[in-house]
Amino acid sequence: MDGMTPGFDRVAGVYRWLEYAVFGGALERARVAFVDRLSHCENILILGDGDGRFLKTLVQAAPAARIRSVDASARMLSVAAQPLSAADRARVTFEQADALDLDLGTSTYDAVVTLFFLDCFSNDQVDALVSRVSRHMRPGALWLFADFAIPPRGLARWSARVVVGGLYWFFRWQTGLVARELPASERSLERAGLWCIDEVESRGGLVRSTAYLMPPHGPG
Repeated sequence: MDGMTPGFDRVAGVYRWLEYAVFGGALERARVAFVDRLSHCENILILGDGDGRFLKTLVQAAPAARIRSVDASARMLSVAAQPLSAADRARVTFEQADALDLDLGTSTYDAVVTLFFLDCFSNDQVDALVSRVSRHMRPGALWLFADFAIPPRGLARWSARVVVGGLYWFFRWQTGLVARELPASERSLERAGLWCIDEVESRGGLVRSTAYLMPPHGPG
């Protein structure tokens, strides 16, 4: 649940420490699980990167890329920019905007990144967002996704429901987040014609990272 609404300004300065207190390094590992796949990308769109820890890794992993980092929280964008060198910052366009209303114009991307971000929206909103953004992906482009998940059965399922429920309660309290449950984001990605080409789980299935490919012939 990285930065999405202006309400995330309130937690921008302490977000990473709250995360580490609850999850240790699990979410950090999930964010960068497939970053090396972006090493040859030229144009990358990041939606809701929050405090920019992924961005800091990405500018090193993709040294030739131009990066558009979009977040609705001005404070999160400021925090994300601070650790970058002047040269790396020159390759990044920081944009304060609501992803649901983002003007993509005629831009095309060879990578899209949503990490602990789509969980801020409803199923219908994720469907609409993924459908719209995917039309701006080049054939062969990648979509890196990471988020929480509810395992299908057993103690892991019960534990995940408690953790995710607590997270939604906290972010509703601190940021005014409207969403109350995880959307079926990966189904939205698949409906948009993307292929899952790699995945990794941790914390008993609570945390998932996946890499999706836009087929060379486009959606379908």
